[in-house]
Amino acid sequence: MKITSVEARAVRMPLGQPTAFAQRQVHGRDYCLVRIRTEDGVEGIGHCYAGHAGGAVVAVAVRELLAPMLIGRDTTATELLWKQMYQEVLLHGRAGSVMRALSIVDIALWDCNARAANLPLYRYLGAAFEGSVPAYASGGYYLDGKSPEMLGEEMASYVALGLNAVKMKVGRGDLRSEEARIAAARDAIGPDVLLMLDANNAWADVPTALRFLERYEPYDPYWIEEPFGPDQIDNHAKLAAFTHVPVATGEIEAGRWRFKELLDKDAAAILQTDAAVCGGISEFRKIAALADAHGVTMCPHWFHDLHIHLVASSPNGQFVEFFPDAKVLNFRELIDRQLEIRDGGLALPEEPGLGYRFDEKSIARFDSEGWR
Repeated sequence: MKITSVEARAVRMPLGQPTAFAQRQVHGRDYCLVRIRTEDGVEGIGHCYAGHAGGAVVAVAVRELLAPMLIGRDTTATELLWKQMYQEVLLHGRAGSVMRALSIVDIALWDCNARAANLPLYRYLGAAFEGSVPAYASGGYYLDGKSPEMLGEEMASYVALGLNAVKMKVGRGDLRSEEARIAAARDAIGPDVLLMLDANNAWADVPTALRFLERYEPYDPYWIEEPFGPDQIDNHAKLAAFTHVPVATGEIEAGRWRFKELLDKDAAAILQTDAAVCGGISEFRKIAALADAHGVTMCPHWFHDLHIHLVASSPNGQFVEFFPDAKVLNFRELIDRQLEIRDGGLALPEEPGLGYRFDEKSIARFDSEGWR
């Protein structure tokens, strides 16, 4: 299928209530959306989170660096196109906004091809699951006035939806306040539900991280996520050697080479590779295979609508990160279908490609520039 157009647009969406992590507060989300059309009338889509600002930077990278080299090309040449796009943007950035631009173009190519084959993307890639995939509910953010008891109620509400695993934020408070939050969450969900902890780069050194983890360990955390900044790979490896709590990271890493370093140094037992960040579906598949050879599982970050297909097509896929509402991940307001909870996880979609399309009316509420 020959490509006739590649278009992008940036969308800025405010959050209903400012939301805090360990080190920062977010008032809104910037997304970049891409659509690729072919001479056969097939349309594929891709999208990424660009941060609390910067969606326009990703869109410009798509339009000015990548789109011109794709017109007239065959969508099925995914490996060739990835290699050529990577070389084209080499001087502009092998990570960050430019790699996100490459990622979402690559996602749109795979979506195109799966839609043309009339197959759900996970089946087009080669299904490793049937019916549903395991998922955990992601939440537990810091909000003004939110008590530990309120946090516990939130975690319990996710279990009531039918999920057997939940995740909460940690790292913003002191030892005592953090322990109170985690204790409330564990008490609310009971002993058998998995409880993941996300530190969002909270700590700068191993001794500090260990002090907090010693307080967390009695509450049986399933993993500690992003304890340090992404460039502190050695600290991740040291922490992993000192604690029995599995270390999870990788959500803002790009390229198989950085993930190889994480794996070679035993810095992560769980990779949270984001296809909209790392280099697209093409690169995600390489990273997943590399992780599988190391006995490491894949639990991708964000965009459950996208990553359900990648977990479902990876032999070492373990969990999809699921956001039950739009309070934190408001991207769900920009698409026309939502995933359903089934059997303690998420039901696999049976529609072709990604299984959803952009909701143009909703997008227009947040972006006046249009597709170009």
